[in-house]
Amino acid sequence: MNANSMASLKMPMHFEDQILEQGDLISKKLHLLSVQRFPPNAKKTLRSFSLAEVATYVGVSQSTLKKLHLEGKGPSPQTSSSGRRSYTAEQMLELRQYLDTHGRSDNRMYVPHRRGGEKLQVLAVVNFKGGSGKTTTAAHLAQYLALRGHRVLAVDLDPQASLSSLHGFQPELDQVASIYDAIRYDGEKKSLRDIIQTTNFPGLDIVPANLDLQEYEYDTPLAMSDKSSNQGKTFFTRISRALAEVDDRYDVVVIDCPPQLGYLTLTALTAATSVLITIHPQMLDVMSMGQFLLMLGGILKPIRAAGAEVNLSWYRYLITRYEPTDVPQAQMVGFMSTMFHEFILKNQMVKSTAVSDAGITKQTLYEVDRASMNRGTYDRAMESLDAVNAEIASLVHESWGRRFVG
Repeated sequence: MNANSMASLKMPMHFEDQILEQGDLISKKLHLLSVQRFPPNAKKTLRSFSLAEVATYVGVSQSTLKKLHLEGKGPSPQTSSSGRRSYTAEQMLELRQYLDTHGRSDNRMYVPHRRGGEKLQVLAVVNFKGGSGKTTTAAHLAQYLALRGHRVLAVDLDPQASLSSLHGFQPELDQVASIYDAIRYDGEKKSLRDIIQTTNFPGLDIVPANLDLQEYEYDTPLAMSDKSSNQGKTFFTRISRALAEVDDRYDVVVIDCPPQLGYLTLTALTAATSVLITIHPQMLDVMSMGQFLLMLGGILKPIRAAGAEVNLSWYRYLITRYEPTDVPQAQMVGFMSTMFHEFILKNQMVKSTAVSDAGITKQTLYEVDRASMNRGTYDRAMESLDAVNAEIASLVHESWGRRFVG
């Protein structure tokens, strides 16, 4: 063994070299799992939906669907050997179009797209502390709204890209652009139209995240100090301006904010028409949220004075990862309810192994097949999830002056 080899054995790797190596290893292994899970091109597909699910999402009875099938109207469902009918998500959209044209006797909006004068709803999901279920909430909400017939854009604003990963994107390997390219300050800025990606849910598009997003936190102070340009002084308008380019394509935008109070979060909040604050009902989490609210309020005041319009149709607190049998958690929920009253959602997102089990395969509850899990566990989780999302959808519809039929 020569001297150089001996020296290399004695010299430990620097921490930054070790984590780069390990981060690369994780990315490659996850990509391999993704390819194995979604062959041949690592793109996600979506299961079919049962007659009961389709009836719920579209807003008709199962008997109506059966009658349409027997009369040869609308899309033809797949029928199993046991006679069970199911529809793809694309067929659900076809059903909506058919019913909107031929089944409007009850004045129901089967295609609930925005009408003239109705404003694009931009919903920011925020929390200062990680582990509050923020990304899980954003993912399920975006998918639910799409299944309900809305045109939805999900924006992953977190450089860790968890929302992107849930939708089949691994930015460091897929080389996808992020919203950073639409809000950056230099000449390489792109249109948001060129960054948007489709997902496996019809009606749901996504702007994935990548590590470049973190550059916005460094670029903005430099832009603010640049006396030759006003771009930095109005940094808080950059996301709203980017969204204006695609305003006519969507009904709702769901933004998954990073778990920190930086320029990205502030820019998202000033673009938002509504805010959802996720909170885990434990003392340390509530204390952390209190500090987050104090800091946020203190920062938004001078931003408003600088010309930013932080005008929300509504904001709410959502209790997440809730265990009803946990007495301290139940007490904390009661404590928060007495403080926030109508500002806290009536429904809570319960903690469930069904959600975590689905996450192992980078899926949501709306993607996994009920038969692949313990049905009781799945049903309880789905009941909680649908109740939360229906309550949020009602608030979105109220912003348009409509009533949501859940």
